[in-house]
Amino acid sequence: MKPGDKAPVFALPDQNGDVRTLDDLLAGGPVALFFYPAAFTPGCTKEACHFRDLAAEFAAAGVQRIGISRDAVEKQQRWTGEHNLDYPLLADVDGEVAEAYGVRRGLLAKVGMPTKRTTFAIRTDGTIAEVIASEVNMDVHADRALKALRAE
Repeated sequence: MKPGDKAPVFALPDQNGDVRTLDDLLAGGPVALFFYPAAFTPGCTKEACHFRDLAAEFAAAGVQRIGISRDAVEKQQRWTGEHNLDYPLLADVDGEVAEAYGVRRGLLAKVGMPTKRTTFAIRTDGTIAEVIASEVNMDVHADRALKALRAE
């Protein structure tokens, strides 16, 4: 996936079991969709909390934050509660959405890294404004997605 591509549509349950679709989310404004390997890991927690800490900036820009991983709904719900995450976390348990976005891992999936840490800044028309991929700089995902979508 690259800027200008159409974001693959999906329908997945959030941490409360409510099904969320990309179309419904985009109806509310642009979306910062971040894929992370696994809840409760240090890097993913740092990344998710940075998205949480920028809530006011995202709200001012009209941009929604959406996390997505292969974790089950129940695990997403526990992680949300433990870290006061104030946005939807989607459960892509079978990895089909990660596959559609090109972020599903092969061999590393067996050692607890089933998804590449990648963020897609998606415009309201469903096109990708920017793709942010970094396994080591956890803050760059929220920062760059916000910058890419702020002007939308």
